[in-house]
Amino acid sequence: MTKRTQLALATALVAALAVGAAGCSGSTGTGKGGQGGGASNPAAANDGKVLGGTPVKGGTLTILSNQDFSHLDPARNWTMPAMDFGTRLLYRTLVTFKAEPGKAGSELVPDLATDLGTPSNGGRTWTFTLKEGLKYEDGTPIRAQDVKYNVERSFAPDLTGGPDYAAQYLAGAEGYKGPLQGKHLDSIKTPDDRTIVFELKRPVAEFSATATLPTFAPVPQSQEKGTQYDARPFSSGPYKIESYDRDKKLVLVRNEHWDAGTDPVRKAYPDRFVVVMGLKGGQIDDRLIASEGADASAVEYSDMRPESAPKVLPKPEVKQRLLAESQGCTTMLHLNNSRAPFDDVKVRQAVQYAVDKEAVVTAGGGPALNEVATAYLPPALTGGKQTDTLKIPAAGDPAKAKELLKAAGKEKLKVSLAVSTGDKGAAEAIQQGLGRAGIEVVIDTVDPGAYYDVIGDLSTTPDMTFTGWCPDYPSGSTWIPFVFDGRTVKEKGNQGNYAQFKDEATIKRIDEINAMADAKQANQAWIDLDAEIMKKAPSVPVLLERKPLLVGTNIAGAFGHPVWTGQIDYATVGLKDPAKSQG
Repeated sequence: MTKRTQLALATALVAALAVGAAGCSGSTGTGKGGQGGGASNPAAANDGKVLGGTPVKGGTLTILSNQDFSHLDPARNWTMPAMDFGTRLLYRTLVTFKAEPGKAGSELVPDLATDLGTPSNGGRTWTFTLKEGLKYEDGTPIRAQDVKYNVERSFAPDLTGGPDYAAQYLAGAEGYKGPLQGKHLDSIKTPDDRTIVFELKRPVAEFSATATLPTFAPVPQSQEKGTQYDARPFSSGPYKIESYDRDKKLVLVRNEHWDAGTDPVRKAYPDRFVVVMGLKGGQIDDRLIASEGADASAVEYSDMRPESAPKVLPKPEVKQRLLAESQGCTTMLHLNNSRAPFDDVKVRQAVQYAVDKEAVVTAGGGPALNEVATAYLPPALTGGKQTDTLKIPAAGDPAKAKELLKAAGKEKLKVSLAVSTGDKGAAEAIQQGLGRAGIEVVIDTVDPGAYYDVIGDLSTTPDMTFTGWCPDYPSGSTWIPFVFDGRTVKEKGNQGNYAQFKDEATIKRIDEINAMADAKQANQAWIDLDAEIMKKAPSVPVLLERKPLLVGTNIAGAFGHPVWTGQIDYATVGLKDPAKSQG
């Protein structure tokens, strides 16, 4: 089977749904697909639609946010909305996704590269050629060496938080600590300024899709600022940073050296993007519902609050400005397997039975915006419907939970739960559910901008965390290995395996599936492994969410992109009348 056929088969998994992709931590506060309830769902009326028609070039588009970006450095950017923002506005990658709603948005297209890459050596070698005439914001040329340099930066211990596909895939990368001390990877070759060659430790059929990640954006070594690069990434995209006041305001203006002729994806309609941060979620919703003044030309970055749904869904004139695409991510309650009490499988299983998922759905805005998750892998990776091997009632089974706790000799427990500020309602629903089984939960709310740093540091991670995981592209290889492979756990910048689950049988099976040449066989194997891991209960799948986002009355070209968990695609959004914008 050819490599391109394998990629086509993987992509076909997504085409079964109105997808929502790309993986890593979801925007909790929190991929692909997800079952959203279909046409009867009142939040699904705008699925696959582009709101507001075609934008007119010019004006200022405002983004209202309750948080700063976790990271904008492309070596560290691995949360869904931030990946959308970074790769659509500030930097380009070797490959990207089409800027279209629905399943078309999951299709790969060349970005910096002339094509989707050429595999050789049985899929262990991938070669990309850069387009001619590519330039940075200062007019200097973008070179293949700059892409190599950023991939190498992703290994630096200080530059935590980013995708670790390079570490998993590149040959000879074991023990590599990045280029800051002058050392470089032999497995990335740049024979000239426009050619980059990746040597992999094993065949990777989906490497074209891997090259869509921010890791594969260019960073010139001359611009290296270590951890400070986060505050001022050097632009290869249509916009550059004019000012950035952390936690308050970010202003983007046009990069005059970006050439639309080399970039068929990004339309760059507005003259400026202004991100206003630190606002309360309900405040953002109310401003966009009213849509007055500058807010008419605004969109929201973070999800509409559940309590705002009654102000929106019954009002047609407001509901028509609501996007609520399926996120395609699974939101989970991760149990810290590295220490008591969750080093005991019976205690973990007790939590599985104790969680009242129906209550969490209600706390999240009800069935219009969420549904119960019954497995780890989201529906787009399992043929359009999640599996349900354990048949646990959606409201939980407190009696069974108590039985398991008694068998473990721990009938009364007190545990900590950290959630992003926006998930406090969900945390309280979890607290209530576990309380029925005799498990006392102490909730700690964390600012969304700091949440992943807190739970990703093993010295500060609590007993339980609540967050989602999304496939980076439609393959189980972007999901199970990142969430449940014990070898991925890091002291700092831990991503995905928040449960710190280290199980030898699971690790062995992950390696066996990764070695499979048949994509269909591998897909079923991931589904089967999901069921096996569910029995060991390292985490509890809780929700499949939609991405509810309100836009102002002057917004045009807005749709929830299937890859970035239903976030607005910043490549195409703009204004109906730029003269009416402010800021």
